[in-house]
Amino acid sequence: MVEVVVYHAARCHLCDRALTLVRELREELEFELHEVAIDGDPELEAAYREWLPVVEIDGERRFVYFVQPDAFRRAVAQAAASE
Repeated sequence: MVEVVVYHAARCHLCDRALTLVRELREELEFELHEVAIDGDPELEAAYREWLPVVEIDGERRFVYFVQPDAFRRAVAQAAASE
C-alpha cells in the first residue's frame, strides 16, 4: 500500500490546510497516512521547518507548502502502479 507522510507543526495554517486535504483524499484514494508533528524534535525541526508542510509519498518528497489535489492523485496512482 502507498504510504503518505505529512510533516507538520502546530499553529501552521498551511499545515492545517494540507492535512485537511490529504485526509479528504484518503477517503477517495487508497493509501496509508502518517502525520508527523515536528514540534520539539531538533532533527525534524532542522530537516523540515522551513518547508512545512512537507508531503512524502513512498519516501519521496512530493509537495511542500501546498498540495494540489490533482497532482496528489497522480502521484499516489504512480506510486501504486510501481508497487
